[in-house]
Amino acid sequence: MQAGDDARTDDTLLEMRGIRKTFPGVVALDRVDLRVRAGSIHALVGENGAGKSTLMKVLSGVYPHGDHEGDIVLDGQVQHFGGIHDSERAGIIIIHQELALVPMLSIAENIFLGNEQASAGVIDWIATYRQTQELLAKVGLAERPDALVGPLGVGKQQLIEIAKALSKRVRLLILDEPTASLNENDSQALLDLLLELRAQGITCILISHKLNEIARVADAVTVLRDGRTVETIDCRAAPVDEDRIIRGMVGRALTDRYPPRTPAIGELGFEVRGWSAEHPERPGRPFLDGLALKVRRGEVVGIAGLMGAGRTEFAMSVFGRSWGRAIRGEALLDGRPLDVGTVDRAIAAGLAYVTEDRKGAGLVLEESIRFNTPLAHMAGVSSRTGVIDRGREHAVAERYRQALRIRCSGVEQKTVNLSGGNQQKVVIAKWLFTDPQVLILDEPTRGIDVGAKYEIYTLIAELAAQGRCVVVISSEMPELLGITDRLYVMNEGRFVAEMPTAEATQERIMAAILRAQARGAHHTEGVPA
Repeated sequence: MQAGDDARTDDTLLEMRGIRKTFPGVVALDRVDLRVRAGSIHALVGENGAGKSTLMKVLSGVYPHGDHEGDIVLDGQVQHFGGIHDSERAGIIIIHQELALVPMLSIAENIFLGNEQASAGVIDWIATYRQTQELLAKVGLAERPDALVGPLGVGKQQLIEIAKALSKRVRLLILDEPTASLNENDSQALLDLLLELRAQGITCILISHKLNEIARVADAVTVLRDGRTVETIDCRAAPVDEDRIIRGMVGRALTDRYPPRTPAIGELGFEVRGWSAEHPERPGRPFLDGLALKVRRGEVVGIAGLMGAGRTEFAMSVFGRSWGRAIRGEALLDGRPLDVGTVDRAIAAGLAYVTEDRKGAGLVLEESIRFNTPLAHMAGVSSRTGVIDRGREHAVAERYRQALRIRCSGVEQKTVNLSGGNQQKVVIAKWLFTDPQVLILDEPTRGIDVGAKYEIYTLIAELAAQGRCVVVISSEMPELLGITDRLYVMNEGRFVAEMPTAEATQERIMAAILRAQARGAHHTEGVPA
């Protein structure tokens, strides 16, 4: 079914007709059409900035009636949602990428927050706990209703959000990048739950950049590009064609997911020896135990592993001891010992760490590109007396905007209004301004679209070609296999395998993890560095 076909079928639950939404100077949505069948999983895809989340905010009343043009039609009736409470009363519930749970409240309190089970102003805790247990059973959780949400993993928190939606008698569930922060097992569990909800007659709209997940669960896919509907593909007629979706998203064929690269690998550059650290909340035994890593000049080295393996903790502990306690070990660059005792010293020694949490720890979102770019090296834009030179600050931001091809209205644009891929480029620009010799990139493409991913991969290849040492941590094994030269496999705070990427497969990586788990991960196997 192509976009623009106005024939309404009997099983249509939702239609959005000619939706237009503007912000100052920007047309975010330009006459978008969307039709969703009842009891289906409908995927919404597009590059960052294509308008997916904006469209769903229009649907859910975050952007109320009168704030946009076009019609929202539910069950054949035009709706005028004045706010999110109106859409929820109609059975439309949205779960945003940034979860809206209160960490210090219990599961039951979170599920019924704003929808308390009360009589005469007094909460009925017996009914609240009973209904919470029933809802948790529906989403496959065995936690107690009075358990605090904060200590739970992101995967369980996602399921609690869905339980909260079920408590509101959801008919149409909107999920915005629900698996972006989940490991493989939690992602699969969430997708299985969506299939169960579909079987129960609940309709879902799924926003995702992960085309393999879409191929698994979607009944239809609508592609957006530059705020317009490109097409809607009926997945019941034929298997999902990922290449067709990518062409629709980026406006061209993407023949290779990863840029071609001929490595020019030189002498040993960065080395870590005998690295150990204790968990800050569980002292007494190593969480990271005797790690040794080598990266040659011009080499891209990947670290693979399951969630909780210790990859981020290792990177942060090396980068200025910003994680862990009782840290021991040695870091070297070109054979010379490095002082990485603090973040400032690590930066001065030539290290850079691109965090996996670009919004929370990588950027000051409400500030401009100009403000964010020099943050890791303020001396580079300051006078001898420490006064910031605004002209130099602007020139630095403009230089990196051009070099990294950051798409924006100008360096004065707030980073919060950039797409995910362009936000990530600003984070990388911030660290490139320190002129690092070692770059540690933690989940560098999390939550960004396939076109922006290609640009980040190209940038990684360019950095390696300059003779820098590049370390990439990623939960996406195809990504590691596509962009690295050599791989370390991590499990429970230890490197349990090492291999040239040319000899690696997803099966071999998982086999190494499973063998390590079976024997306690007490030694490393593989090809010497």
